[in-house]
Amino acid sequence: MKSHSLLLSPSPYPSPTASLSTQTKLNSLLSFVSCPPQEKFEGLCITRAMPMGGSSQPEIETKESKLWGGRFEESTTHTVEKFTESISFDKLLYKQDIEGSKAHASMLCSQGLISLRDRDSIVQGLDEIERRIEGGEFLWRTDREDVHMNIEAALTDMIGEPAKKLHTARSRNDQVSTDFRLWCRDAIDRIMLSIKNLQIALVGLALENEGLIVPGYTHLQRAQPVLLPHLLLAYVEQLERDASRLLDCRVRVNFCPLGACALAGTGLPIDRFMTSDALGFTAPMRNSIDAVSDRDFVLEFLSANSITAIHLSRLGEEWVLWASEEFGFIIPSDSVSTGSSIMPQKKNPDPMELVRGKSARVIGDLVTLLTLCKGLPLAYNRDLQEDKEPVFDSVKTIIGMLQVSAEFAQNITFNRTRIHKALPAGHLDATTLADYLVKKGMPFRTSHDIVGRSVALCVSKNCQLQELRLDEFTSISPTFEEDVYEYLGVENAVTKFCSYGSTGSACVAEQLNYWVKKLEISRPH
Repeated sequence: MKSHSLLLSPSPYPSPTASLSTQTKLNSLLSFVSCPPQEKFEGLCITRAMPMGGSSQPEIETKESKLWGGRFEESTTHTVEKFTESISFDKLLYKQDIEGSKAHASMLCSQGLISLRDRDSIVQGLDEIERRIEGGEFLWRTDREDVHMNIEAALTDMIGEPAKKLHTARSRNDQVSTDFRLWCRDAIDRIMLSIKNLQIALVGLALENEGLIVPGYTHLQRAQPVLLPHLLLAYVEQLERDASRLLDCRVRVNFCPLGACALAGTGLPIDRFMTSDALGFTAPMRNSIDAVSDRDFVLEFLSANSITAIHLSRLGEEWVLWASEEFGFIIPSDSVSTGSSIMPQKKNPDPMELVRGKSARVIGDLVTLLTLCKGLPLAYNRDLQEDKEPVFDSVKTIIGMLQVSAEFAQNITFNRTRIHKALPAGHLDATTLADYLVKKGMPFRTSHDIVGRSVALCVSKNCQLQELRLDEFTSISPTFEEDVYEYLGVENAVTKFCSYGSTGSACVAEQLNYWVKKLEISRPH
């Protein structure tokens, strides 16, 4: 066997688009151990294969000997079989299962544990099974329990004895963990793409509305004026951290359990580094017990999804509020709105309400997995069969939330007239006025008190700060001078912000330029 230096810690994983595809690595591996032309598999004899179905065929319920049933004298009852099957949901792992089996077969061949002819028979048989699955011709059988047993049993039906060698030095324990890591890795890449698409939609909205001032809120009360692009970019920043968490998670997902077998490894001379490389993993997992028994990579993945879901829920809540008659700041197009069955005037921003609501599912999926794992002893336990559905649901839901949020963002307009009319209320320039007094040398706490009294005067007169006369200002504090009016009004207030990351026009322009470049967006002409 070759000697390998084991990585002591994961290194940052490169961009998914920068790495070789798993299929490319598998093809390279297959060519490395290819057999002479005269030993090539002569093609699948489809006529001798058992019928594997089509969508019109009923599910086969005929009992057959289990692949693990050598010591059993009785077959499992129908109730137990229905309760313990997982094929109804884990068939989603078929592509990863086939990829892993191809890599495993090639490694067994290179180590002299199976012949070249057997290896080619297995690989070509698996290719045909994958074609049938994707063509809707494959019959999934509940009596074959799960995706792994369905594929292996179908392969045995198809090519006979060589298929029985595929499970050499492998257990369903390390097989399912490998499949699941591959699936999660692919899912992370899909989610990250959806995050980027939403970021692009939000930056596009920001570019369309440069210079538009909106009220900023704390405690849902008017606080200070902010530029709308600044507010939108706050969500872009949050999504970037969401993507970063997923990328970090991907680094820890990307270690290979294959070859750990049931829990203790194997006494056969396998090469775990070979299969790890072929499947695009960073390295094999160091500890065989850990490899089959822990699902912390799933917990981390669902945790990252949950945080993303919370960010999306907050965006949904803001836009639902802003679409209400009370705010009226945004106008969703008809294409992303729904109506009422009884009230003909209604136009509801339902997609974003559902984004807000579906966040509960994603959070619930995480709680399910945390509860599932909290009391499991080492090593593998059948409880872990229950880890798939929450993950599948979390991924499907979060991608849906991201996609519909991007579509909603592309189909709204901001009601500039309504926003402009709303700006005077709330004395949004009060903090800028306090800063004015600080610049005059006054302690901030003193300036805070003086501006508070100035606002109280405005409330009594039912006017804005910029509408107070200079003598009214000086009656409160002699520090006020004629230049005070350069700080009053939301337009003047926004121009005075200058700290890094603030809502000042120059600062927001820098932020926009950063995201336009990072996301490779073309500015509108």
